Order: sequence, then structure tokens, then C-alpha cells
Amino acid sequence: MTDSSGRPLAVFDLDNTLADTAHRQRFLERTPRDWDGFFAAAPQDPPIPQGVALAVASAEECEVVYLTGRPERCRRDTLDWLAAQGLPEGRLHMRRNDDRRPARRTKLETLRGLARHRDVRMLVDDDELVCDDAERAGFTVVRARWTAPSGTLRQAQEGEGRT
Repeated sequence: MTDSSGRPLAVFDLDNTLADTAHRQRFLERTPRDWDGFFAAAPQDPPIPQGVALAVASAEECEVVYLTGRPERCRRDTLDWLAAQGLPEGRLHMRRNDDRRPARRTKLETLRGLARHRDVRMLVDDDELVCDDAERAGFTVVRARWTAPSGTLRQAQEGEGRT
């Protein structure tokens, strides 16, 4: 049952929705992939103006929540990055360090959990598979198509459960 007394939730992905990961893709193009380097470079991600503007505007009517496939070990860097960009404060849901399920499964699980207690106004995400599954589950989705799709990142999200 949802709590109608709270503001609705606007749920935002991070990588390639709010944060431009293009500069760190090189860490995933190696064999083996350098996951430590990929995540260590995240604090230098430039913000994506369209995503940031939508998050700021959404905060006028909604509580902003962040939902990322980044592992829990990146929490401090991620919170610092969000604050440095002037993004609204909000709960941050991250993947357990040992969770290797596809992003579409972990994110949908979290969305359903959020929806049990609050109205989820929208999910904003760049991952087409996450968006497709969320729409099929009845969520309103805004597809963040403001960066070039990355096959390497998609494989990491879907095949390796890393982000």
C-alpha cells in the first residue's frame, strides 16, 4: 500500500543519465576489464546538463531518489559527486558489492520496493532494457537519451552485473 501523505518519488539513474561516463569507458575496453579504475574515475564525471536540469525541476514536486548499478563501495564518492553538482538531496540506492545480477533486475526490484510505500512518479534511466522492464511493470519512464549509447557499458550492466 502506498503512502499518499508523502510527495511522489522521481527516481534517477546516475551513469549516462546524470553523469557522463565517456571519459572512463577506456577502463572497460581492456581485457580483463579494469573495474577498480572505472569506478575510481567516477568522481571526475562531468554532469549531463539535461539530466541535472530534470532532477532539479523534479525536486519542486517530487522527492528525488537515486538508483544506480554502482556497487555500494562507491557510496562516498557518489554522494560527494551528487552534492558537488548541486543535485537535490535524496536517498541513494546502490548495488550490493557482490551482486552481479543484470541492472534491469536489480533496479526493477528496488522500484517495486519503493512503490510499495510511495507513488513513483517516474524513472529516468538511459538503459533501454531497464526502461523496457520498468514500463512493462507499469512505471512511467523517461528515457535519458542525451549521451551516445555505449555497447561496452551495456554489456557491463547486462552481462556482468557491474554497473
